[in-house]
Amino acid sequence: MVRLSREIIIYLSSEFGTRDVLRRLSDPFWFQAFGCVLGFDWHASGVTTTVCGAVKEGLKDVDRELTYDKTIEILNKAINRSAIDRSEKVKAFRRLASVQRADT
Repeated sequence: MVRLSREIIIYLSSEFGTRDVLRRLSDPFWFQAFGCVLGFDWHASGVTTTVCGAVKEGLKDVDRELTYDKTIEILNKAINRSAIDRSEKVKAFRRLASVQRADT
């Protein structure tokens, strides 16, 4: 179920984009059907938890460049473009560096 959810989400993301994947996941009817496709019982309680767990587990190894590293790059650009003074930029970069260290 984990591998299947991973492949479906990756395919949908490549075909339609991440925004569409999130739109689909937020649709309760689509989400329930997705749970059934993954093999979960349609009338069992806990479908939300199990589907989200399968998706989370399946996508945990997805290329960091698409997620975390891209976020860091965006934050770096935003800090560099901002109109704050140099000392505030230094503080912002230090906070950003501490986040990067904590994740590794």
